[in-house]
Amino acid sequence: MKYITQSYKRLRIRGIEIAILAIVIHIFFLPVYTPFELSGDNTFSVFLNGIHVGMVATQEEVAGILKEARRKIAAASTELVFVDSEITMEGSEVLWGKVDDPELVLNNMVNVLDSSRHQTMHRSYTVKINEFMVNLSSKEEVLILLQAAINQYDDEKKYHVELSLDAERELSVLTSEVLAQEEINATETEAVSTSAGIDYVVDEIFASVEPAVEKDFEDYDNGLISINFGDTVEVVEAYLSKDELTDVNLAIAEITKEEEKNEIYEVIEGDTLSGISLKTNIPMEKIIEMNETLENENSIIRIGDGLIITVPEPEITIERQEERYIEEDYEEEVIYIDNDDWYTYQTVTLQEPSAGHRKIVALTSYHNNKEVSREIIKEEITYEAVPKIVERGTKIPPIYLKPLMGGRLSSGFGSRKAPTRGASTYHRGVDWATPVGTAITASAAGTVTKAGWGSGYGYVIYVNHADGRQTRYAHLSKLLVSNGQTVTQGQKIALSGNTGISSGPHLHFEILIGGGQVNPLKYLD
Repeated sequence: MKYITQSYKRLRIRGIEIAILAIVIHIFFLPVYTPFELSGDNTFSVFLNGIHVGMVATQEEVAGILKEARRKIAAASTELVFVDSEITMEGSEVLWGKVDDPELVLNNMVNVLDSSRHQTMHRSYTVKINEFMVNLSSKEEVLILLQAAINQYDDEKKYHVELSLDAERELSVLTSEVLAQEEINATETEAVSTSAGIDYVVDEIFASVEPAVEKDFEDYDNGLISINFGDTVEVVEAYLSKDELTDVNLAIAEITKEEEKNEIYEVIEGDTLSGISLKTNIPMEKIIEMNETLENENSIIRIGDGLIITVPEPEITIERQEERYIEEDYEEEVIYIDNDDWYTYQTVTLQEPSAGHRKIVALTSYHNNKEVSREIIKEEITYEAVPKIVERGTKIPPIYLKPLMGGRLSSGFGSRKAPTRGASTYHRGVDWATPVGTAITASAAGTVTKAGWGSGYGYVIYVNHADGRQTRYAHLSKLLVSNGQTVTQGQKIALSGNTGISSGPHLHFEILIGGGQVNPLKYLD
């Protein structure tokens, strides 16, 4: 009996030992419990954006779980997503405590991040054409936009826009290309030569020596033969918010609408204001209004003058070539005969022109609706045109300078209210107000034909110049030259005054061409 009692005691002790060992193993080796340490906090409650997402054993593992949660959010969308992700932790020191499975903490974080989306940036495309930019939501919309610009001039829809990655650019930049349907078909189905070996060589030889046969009018393809963008079109991939995107139909309207833009028209031989008006389809009144140098429809224009004109242009330039059969009246180019003894403004028509008639095939180039060049590739004359023949001078006419230093322009050329009794209401020169005694100089070299008193002019000087023009200087106080005297440009010829019919001290200055006064301000250098 004593032996049994001792054995029972030993078994109880052994059982207690095994239980204690099991508890120790359970505490120190199972992952859901944290071991007891005497070094401070050993469990941490994790909060993401103020929401509890789990319990962890160390602070270090939280950063890795959050990184993986953000990766899962990003992988679930093709867009660029911005979310709030503020992590806070509350630590505690426990003898033993339960921690959550990392996968559970991860899923909780993903749910919180998904509900905390701050902004989603959509993968978009920015189309840039010169200074014009528009943001579209997809590459398909970019193609729709650019195709709409091409389709304005391609009724048969023979040409198509394609986008390709620009390998020379560091950023993701797409470039546009316009291809004919035949080119697209050719790339899809490679042409296989039916000739091989010696047969192929023979075919090549005959093709190279085959004589060219002149085409008949019926052999030409009428219509659009090439089209492309005249401006550099760049398409850049970007991430943008929805409110930064433009509806594709609105973008099409913006890119194709015509806006008025100022251009400079250079006057050429034979131009008149009425002719420029017809050529540019701009009313003459508007041309005069836009150009300060023009007073009315009779204003003089010269070869090389630049006139401001307003031309309607869309945001994008479409360059195209069209082949057309045309029957038309035509004129020969003017034939000029140079005369070295005449000045450049002197001309005489030796032969009047008459129009001819012809049939042609023309290759015409356009920028949008504006014709920029035309090449005749086949022509058949019905009856010939007679050219205009003009004799013209080559001598450069003298330059005319303002005949005094300073002075205030007090009266311009043309109609005016008479400044004083007896003065004309149509002013045939210009006036500069200046004190009596101001030096007056010759506007150009010439010969004095009058130096004396003139009715209304007071003391006056007339100077004839080599180009047939005459200058007049009036209301002078003192004459420093005499009749028949030769003067050089800039030579002092008089002093200003207030003689004759005058409302105050000033210089009255005229330029006469062909015996008639013209506006001097248009001829002074």
